[in-house]
Amino acid sequence: MESESTVRIRVDVRVAGMRAGSRRCDSGIMLHCLIVDDSPPFIQAARGLLERQGITVVGAASTSDDALQQAQRLRPDVTLVDIDLGGESGFDVVRRLRREADLARMILISTHAEQDYADLIAASPAAGFLSKSALSADAIRGLLETGADGDSAGSVSGPGGR
Repeated sequence: MESESTVRIRVDVRVAGMRAGSRRCDSGIMLHCLIVDDSPPFIQAARGLLERQGITVVGAASTSDDALQQAQRLRPDVTLVDIDLGGESGFDVVRRLRREADLARMILISTHAEQDYADLIAASPAAGFLSKSALSADAIRGLLETGADGDSAGSVSGPGGR
C-alpha cells in the first residue's frame, strides 16, 4: 500500500498597504499622491519612501500654479503641501487647490513644529498636519482615516492639533 504525503508550503505575499507579518491590508486601495514642495531633494526622498511603502507619487510641484495644473490633470487621492514654499504660503496653496481643483484630501507638511502653525492649520481646508520627519504611508493613511473626527498623537494631527 502506497502512502501519500502532503507537503505544505507557506508563501508570504504582501500587497501595497500591507504590513509585514500582517494578514490584512491596511488600505484596500492604492493611494495616488501629489507632492507640493520647493525642495527637489525632499521630493526625491519622499517619493522613494512613499513608493516603497505602497503609495504612488503621481506628480510633484514647487509652485501653486504648477500644483493647480497637476492637481487638475492628475486628480490625486491625497496632496501633500509644504507650509513654506519659499515665496508662497502652503496655506494659500491648499485654499486655492480646494477652491479651483476641488481637492478634498490635502495634508500640510513641514519641518517646523506643528505648534508654530496650530491656528493656521486648524483654519485651513487641509485634513491635518504631518511633520516631514514623521512622513510615511501609514502616517498619511492614519491621518486620512481619522480626519477631523479622530485623535492622533505626536507630529500627525487633524485640524486644530487633534
